[in-house]
Amino acid sequence: MIDETFHLTPLDARRYEFGKALRGYDPERVNQFRDQVAEELERLARVNQDLEAKAKGFHEQLRAFRERDKAINEALVSAQQLRNDIREQADKEGQLIIREARAEADRLLEEARSEVRRVEDQWKALDRGRRAFLAQLRLMIERQLSEVMVAEQTPVTSPLPVDGVDDVLPLLGAPAKG
Repeated sequence: MIDETFHLTPLDARRYEFGKALRGYDPERVNQFRDQVAEELERLARVNQDLEAKAKGFHEQLRAFRERDKAINEALVSAQQLRNDIREQADKEGQLIIREARAEADRLLEEARSEVRRVEDQWKALDRGRRAFLAQLRLMIERQLSEVMVAEQTPVTSPLPVDGVDDVLPLLGAPAKG
């Protein structure tokens, strides 16, 4: 279930601190990604503001057309045909404005969806790379652990060809017992 009250701002993305963990994520890459997310949020916020301003302008234009239509109806009651022609023209222009606004909104929405898909694809590629790296690291560690286990089980032999202490004393310069 999506929390409708959650709003992520560019400042939230820049200030979010990830917890530290042994062999965790690369802090530089996390910071770089966090900056990219914040920049994208800022860009999307600007696009959203532009769309809202355009929609407000279209609504103001539509309201102006309706007010003009009303004024024409009140002023030209006797000219019924002229009034009908003006009303039809105003409705057509309003519908054209609405169609253009919807087409623009659909285009921008599709661009945003495409950008989301692109970012998701990048994220998936990064995740695949991370998984491949971890698999290689696991293989290397297992190989090293196997070598350590073999070394632990192999007895250590003396590099000197001696049978006992009496054989070692002459090698050290001491007289042999005997």
